[in-house]
Amino acid sequence: MKRVMMLSILMVVAFGLSGCSYNELTEKQQQVKGKWANVESQLQRRADLIPNLVKAAQTAGVQEQEVFGKIADARSRLLNAVKAQGAGEGGAKTAAQKQAILEANNSFGGTIGRLLVLQENYPVLRSNEGFLKLQDSLEGTENRINVARIDYNKVVTDYNTTRNQFPTVITASLVGFEEEPYFKADEGSRKAPELPDPNTMRESQPKTAPATNSAN
Repeated sequence: MKRVMMLSILMVVAFGLSGCSYNELTEKQQQVKGKWANVESQLQRRADLIPNLVKAAQTAGVQEQEVFGKIADARSRLLNAVKAQGAGEGGAKTAAQKQAILEANNSFGGTIGRLLVLQENYPVLRSNEGFLKLQDSLEGTENRINVARIDYNKVVTDYNTTRNQFPTVITASLVGFEEEPYFKADEGSRKAPELPDPNTMRESQPKTAPATNSAN
């Protein structure tokens, strides 16, 4: 009889703890989702600016097609990752999907650096008003992304810490609350991007045959 009573008490306590843990995890997970939505919004903002920067550079006569091609590819991968349908509960992005977005973002960031370095080889861009205005806008967007990244990492730290504490970790494992990935910079992001020699790149471009004088 005593054993049955003890088991009943333990079950009541366990269910009580589980319920509290579930509600707390749900609340913190919603905070993570909200901050992640802010990150995606800022990534989209940056991706929308880049075509204008590329257009300004091309208008100024910059012919670095290799760089422009890599920028377009990296931007496409990022947008596809951001716009992909969430595979989690309620259509939310899973941890794996978020990680894919972060990796695509780091790749895209590297191509942006290559675009901005073009100014070193094309002085005309330094005096191109449109390019400079877009560059300033991009700098502001990068600051917004940084703020969103910091806010996101804060709530992820709080959520992951709570998730991995006992007895919450039991509830998390049973119900399916996964750890959330941190927004981390690419390992090579601290190194300044290197742009190929523009003379070498021009040599690889098809040469246009000189126009012939037909008035003979």
